[in-house]
Amino acid sequence: MTKNVYVKTGNNPRRGWMLALFLLTGSALAFGPSLLSAQVSLTTVVDLAQKNSSAVKLAEADLKKAQATLGQTQDAYIPNFVIGSTVGYSHGFPTGQPSVGSANMQSLVLSFSQRQYLKAGHAGIEAANLALKDAREQVALDASTFYIEFDTVEQELKAAREQESFTENLVRIEQQRSEAGVDSDQDLLQARLKAAQLKLQRLHLETRAAALAKRLATLTGLPTGSIFPDRASIPEIPALSADQAPRKLPGIAAADNVARSKQFQALGDDLLWRRLQVGFGAVYNYDLNELNSYSTYYKNFTPNNVSFGLQITIPFFDFALRAKAKQTAAEALRAKVEAEQAGRQNDVQIAELTGSLRELDTLAEIAGLKQQIAQGQIKAVEAQLELGNGAAPGAQAQLSPKAEQLALIDERQKFQEALDASLELSKARLGLLRALGHMEDWLHELHAK
Repeated sequence: MTKNVYVKTGNNPRRGWMLALFLLTGSALAFGPSLLSAQVSLTTVVDLAQKNSSAVKLAEADLKKAQATLGQTQDAYIPNFVIGSTVGYSHGFPTGQPSVGSANMQSLVLSFSQRQYLKAGHAGIEAANLALKDAREQVALDASTFYIEFDTVEQELKAAREQESFTENLVRIEQQRSEAGVDSDQDLLQARLKAAQLKLQRLHLETRAAALAKRLATLTGLPTGSIFPDRASIPEIPALSADQAPRKLPGIAAADNVARSKQFQALGDDLLWRRLQVGFGAVYNYDLNELNSYSTYYKNFTPNNVSFGLQITIPFFDFALRAKAKQTAAEALRAKVEAEQAGRQNDVQIAELTGSLRELDTLAEIAGLKQQIAQGQIKAVEAQLELGNGAAPGAQAQLSPKAEQLALIDERQKFQEALDASLELSKARLGLLRALGHMEDWLHELHAK
């Protein structure tokens, strides 16, 4: 018999918030994992890092400053126009011009230095553009390196957890064998020591993964823990070598342009005390006689007065300008030396990375072979455990179940070592990619992935 139960809800004050709580709980269960973390491609991480980077923003500000500096230099030839008013009363002989309204206009007509300053401004803009490109490439390198390392550590962490489960089985087996008197207590202690060591290794990987997640969050501006790497979004890193002709890095090209800008600036300062300079000026004044009684002391007083003409400046003995020219010449020499030094340092880095790559490539190959051998040993142990030692006299003793766990633990360890070797190889390849000036190709590959 079915009994109907009726619940009165019309005047229940809890009905509204209970329904809302139910809906929110359901939404959190349904969408919570996707809101907390999601797979983010390497392309997205690089783009967000470049937009969020302080270094890129500073380079953009330097570019705007260089553009404004060039505009200020160019505008020296455009006449400015300034209007003003000075109203005042004087008693007795007038001490000033009785202007109640004035307009002034000035501009540069001829300057041998200004031509060099314009060249310096153009070189400065080119340097700022190259510095911006260099900053974007460096951010892309950092983001790519952290992303690939984060993906590798996540794989290692998964293998470490599998190792711990195999070690738990090993400890349990050793406990049973020790209680049965088959193995000594030392074997059990060794199994527990192995479990503690693998726990420490797993904790180290978790700390490393958390630090990398924080780095990526700082680079991209996304919440910490919201980025889960998508391994399929990582393109293959090309294996370059120093035999290929290196391209000039944007940073080194920017340093060269800074040196050129300083040289033009120094030449302009040197011409400033050696060559004449011509300027244009015009002034209009509207004078008022009532406040100063100007007509009492000056004949032919008129309210409207205009004057214009050229101002020619020929420096003969201006030691301050000469000292400034020497100062900018020293700065130009320093900038040139710094640019040359940056080029030499990059050549040294290319040579070091090339040597390291050969070693890392071999280490990655060795680690991969060790993992394959360990996988083969697992199959051999499993087959021997399944088939036993056979009935033939002198046959090898049958393996115990702990041999299988030891083989599984060793294979996972070799797997992590192979991942570490591959990571170091990837880092070196990305570094050489950057040092050879091929970072732009890597960015194109990312966006085409």
